[in-house]
Amino acid sequence: MGFILYLIVGGIIGWLAGLILGKDVPGGIIGNVIAGIIGAWIGGAAFGSFGPSLGGIAIIPALIGAIIFVFILSLILRSMRKGARSH
Repeated sequence: MGFILYLIVGGIIGWLAGLILGKDVPGGIIGNVIAGIIGAWIGGAAFGSFGPSLGGIAIIPALIGAIIFVFILSLILRSMRKGARSH
């Protein structure tokens, strides 16, 4: 049950990051889960583990990390689209 809760919390974190930035995370639900888990890793590495925790994920650092990840991902995808149009 712990792994499923981890995936659910990761999905919610990824979804919230996309909502805050106004960007759609590619891949739908799976993309949100991946963004949330990568965000939790980035946030935990950069900011430590503070604030409330759910499913083994510290919510505040994970959300900050997911926002950073989704923002960088959107920049990369936008530059790839521009490069594809120019060729």
